[in-house]
Amino acid sequence: MQVKVFANLRQICGGVKVEVQPEGDRVIDVLDKMVCMFPDLQDELFTEEKELLPFVHVYINGRNIIHAEGLETKVSEDDQFALFPPVAGG
Repeated sequence: MQVKVFANLRQICGGVKVEVQPEGDRVIDVLDKMVCMFPDLQDELFTEEKELLPFVHVYINGRNIIHAEGLETKVSEDDQFALFPPVAGG
């Protein structure tokens, strides 16, 4: 599965697109695999309780997972998966 990452996550992951082979078919499985590949992502994405940090957004096919099943949302190989960290600006 290809995951698009944005903002500071690009530096951690070495580019905008990351090829991920999760060991399951849920958003959490994809993110867990990414943390295994890039351990610095852990503190950028998750609380100690393994919930997404506030203002971290995951979109599957253009739809925020908060409007679906959250981290339990099912994904497939051909879904568009986008990961946005908190971004500030002005």
